[in-house]
This record gives sequence, structure tokens and C-alpha cells, in this order.
Amino acid sequence: MITVPARRVKQFGVEFYQAGLSAKDIDRLVKFEVLGYSGGPQDEAPKKGRSGARARVNWDMLEKRIAESETAYQRPVIRRKIDELVTYYKECKDAGTLPAIPGAVIITSEKRFTFTPVAGHHDLGLLQIPEEHGVLRVLDGQHRLLALHALSQAGETIAIEVPAVLFDSLDARQIVELFVTINAKHTRLNPSHIISLAGRKLYPDPNQALAHDVIRSLNEDETSPLHGEIKMLGTGRGRVSQAPLAEEIVDFLETVEKLGSGGKIQEIRQGAKRFFLNYVKALSTTFPTAWAGRKYSIKTGAALRAFIRTAPDVMARTRELRRDPFDLNAIREAIKPWSERLRDRRFETEGEWKLKLAGGTRGTVEILTRELRDALR
Repeated sequence: MITVPARRVKQFGVEFYQAGLSAKDIDRLVKFEVLGYSGGPQDEAPKKGRSGARARVNWDMLEKRIAESETAYQRPVIRRKIDELVTYYKECKDAGTLPAIPGAVIITSEKRFTFTPVAGHHDLGLLQIPEEHGVLRVLDGQHRLLALHALSQAGETIAIEVPAVLFDSLDARQIVELFVTINAKHTRLNPSHIISLAGRKLYPDPNQALAHDVIRSLNEDETSPLHGEIKMLGTGRGRVSQAPLAEEIVDFLETVEKLGSGGKIQEIRQGAKRFFLNYVKALSTTFPTAWAGRKYSIKTGAALRAFIRTAPDVMARTRELRRDPFDLNAIREAIKPWSERLRDRRFETEGEWKLKLAGGTRGTVEILTRELRDALR
């Protein structure tokens, strides 16, 4: 155990502590981690800018300390931010006129602490924290602590005490809800990151969870025509953001739920990944030139949203043809009129696509959705 002076605080039934942790304590106890997925396309290595030669951070060493898993909630690390913090910390140390980390970081633990009040003060005392590597996880302030750790790795002695707020009684749902509450507004947490957290952790919304799984499948399945094209968590080399696609899939599921029977929505839930994977495959062969060409906008967020919005009509059309709505060949047959009536040129960036962009992205989605529906009739 390590023992630090602390103040016990209680707000609306939730108890937590305010204390100071040394840089040495942070190195020993804190687990740095980011939300990530294995098995998908890997991000390209960051390009070195002009400041690369002056970099103060040993990224090879630092990244070995950062875990990546589906059970984490932190966003991917922003290198530029850590570089700037490292520089700032050194300037604070050299000048001696400003504190480097005056604001408290927020830390959680799955293991309980022991608080012993001092005589005459029920809220002031000594806090005992289990002395185990990774016992503490950072809820807010991970970049600040990573920058401090980077300096330590570089041999810099930064003898400062970091103010910290420590929670040891929150469950996983409460931790993620607090994380989103802190970050969604103040630091502009990427909407795609929130989608991933919401679908699986923040609250048990089956439609959000399924939308998240469908998009991961489209991005990670090697047979998918959208393999590596979607920015999961708002990062990566893909061109299309995860969040607006997820919103459209949630709307699709809610529409089916309202119009269909309980059995129909269950069928959709079980076959959603198969349907959308085959749907995208069918689109890539229905508009082969546009899909493969660089001067087309068929793989933009606006076009893909329109295709998702038209999914109920496509499924209805396959049923009219007495075919399996989840089957690739059936979907191809259902959307065949699109190749005859819209054709690849509809998606030429400098052609029809640009002409119909006057209403903005929202207007473009609505116009294309209407065209797609009309062409199926």
C-alpha cells in the first residue's frame, strides 16, 4: 500500500477523494490505455513534421506503455498534444514561475481504497492505495500524465505533486457516463467515439450496439468494399465518419421496429451484418466505375447515408421478387434498376453530384434518397 494525505468528499451519495500523487506514484500505479479494436486495418504511421528533429518524446518507448483494448474508453492519443505538454512542463521547470499541472486529474480504481480519518476531522485523513501496477485508470487528464511519464522516460527529474480526484466506488457504466459527460462538450469528444461507447457501454441500447457492430463489420471484413474506408472512433485513414452512418442504421432499425412485427425486427437484428455487407457488395457491382473511380462521390458519407436510408425499400423489393432479402444475388436483382436509371455518372463529383449539392449535405442525402426510391418503383 502507498499512503497519501487526502480529503474525503461526498456528493449526492457518491464518495470520492482529493489527494496529491507524485510523478513516481503515477509511474508505478497508473495504467494508460485507449479504446481500440484488433483485427481491423491499422493506421498509417504518423508523418514526421518539421519539428520531428526537435521531438522530446521517445514514442517507441511511450507507446509500449499504452494499452489498447475494447474495454477502454479513452480516445486515441494525440501526439502533438503530448509534445506540446512536454515542452510546457520543461518551460515551467526552467522558469519556476508557473505550476505545470495546477488542475486535478480524475482517476478511477476497481479496487477499494482505505481511508482513515485523523482525530477530530471525519473528512481529512490518510488514504491507502494498493501498490499494484495498473490499479489506477485515468478518466480525465491522460495526456497530461503521459507527458509527465514521457519526461520521466527521458531521464528528466520532475519532482511535482499532481492534484488528483480519485474514485473507487463507480461501476463501469458510471465511469463511462462520467467520461462522456466531461468530454462531450468541453473537449469536443468525437461523435464517432461516443457512438462506440454508447452502443456497448454507456447504456444498453440494442439499436446503437447493433449499428456499431454493423459498421465495424463493414470496415474490418476483408471482403467488404468499404474495408478500411470508415473512420472508427473518428480516427484512421478512412474517408467516411462512423457517427452519421450509425445514426442512419439506428433510424433504419427503429423504422422496422415500428412498422414490423416482433418477429421481423428479430430477423433484422440477426441478419443485419449480413444484409449490409451484401448490400454494399451489391452497390459496388451495380456502380462499378463509380465505386472504383477517384473522381466519384459514391463512397462519401452523404451517398452512403442515402443508401442506408433506402435499405427498407430494397428489402421490400427483394420480397416482392420472392427472394431472400439478405442474399447477395437477391439484393443485386432488387437494385438493378439503379444501374439502368441512375448510372455511374450520377456520382461524378464534378458532374451531377456537384449540381445537386446546392442544398448542402442534408439536401443531397434527401435528393439521392428520393431518386433511389423512385428508381425502385
